[in-house]
Amino acid sequence: MEKNKKNHKTEQSPSDNKKQQLNDDDSRIDVSKSVFQVNREMQAQKQRELEEKQAELLRQHELREKKKKEEYDRRILEEKKELMRLKQGIIEESEKIPMQPEEPEVTKRSLGKRISSFFYLNKWWLIIAAVFLSIGGVIVYSIVSRTSPDVAVMYVQYNYDVGEAPGFQEYILSFTEDFNDDGKTIASVYFLPYSDNSYANYQLGVDGKMSAQFQAGEAVIVFGAEKLSQYLAPEEDFLVNLEEMFPDNPHVDKCRFMLKGTKFAERIGVEEQYITDDLYLAIRKPMKLASVSEKKMQKTYDKDVVVFKRIIEDLSE
Repeated sequence: MEKNKKNHKTEQSPSDNKKQQLNDDDSRIDVSKSVFQVNREMQAQKQRELEEKQAELLRQHELREKKKKEEYDRRILEEKKELMRLKQGIIEESEKIPMQPEEPEVTKRSLGKRISSFFYLNKWWLIIAAVFLSIGGVIVYSIVSRTSPDVAVMYVQYNYDVGEAPGFQEYILSFTEDFNDDGKTIASVYFLPYSDNSYANYQLGVDGKMSAQFQAGEAVIVFGAEKLSQYLAPEEDFLVNLEEMFPDNPHVDKCRFMLKGTKFAERIGVEEQYITDDLYLAIRKPMKLASVSEKKMQKTYDKDVVVFKRIIEDLSE
């Protein structure tokens, strides 16, 4: 019977088993929470230890800095004391005060050596400066010493036999005076080999020279041919009507004094065959141009027309 009682005591109902299972679950939950709490406590402990280490390092750093400052102040005080003792003559030298290094003695050089050293150290700059000064001197000299011609004429035709004839310039010079009063009589012939060949004109730079000369007023007497008339067209706008100046001259054709059949070839020392049928002599009208005022060109015209008339009178004989 007692045995049955024991068996009865040990046997549990399903409801009791369920309660026991719930109690076990609660126990596991408590244990899990305890682990998280322990972990937080460990992290907090590590943080405190880290802060303590940092505080200790900071304290040691401050202590070292304090010792350095105390040592520096002590050394300065000792040096001041030593300096006072030196000034008072109690001691002659001190190991505590660092001696200033002696400045090297500056050797004074003579004026000649200083000049020689200057030229040696700056020789390349001096050479460059001398070159530029030489070039500048040549340019200035050429400008100052350059003499302007008393008369300048243009010869516009692709004919080297006439344009470069030695007697051409001499012939013009024979009618020229010292108009600019510089004590010299100079006549210039500007040869412009203008042709139908555009490439040749480009190669020789004739186009640019033509434009420059006809925008300037230095040369108003012009020797030209049909190619020049095409360039100036209408030529009556640029050249003086010679029929008013020489009304009865058989060689005059409006603005042109025709040179074929005159003694022009003989005068300049070339054969008659080199004087083309369309070669003529003319004079430009004074007008305002890109490089000269009308007043200045008029002044040149008044001077050169004297030579122009002398040439026509000579060739009309």
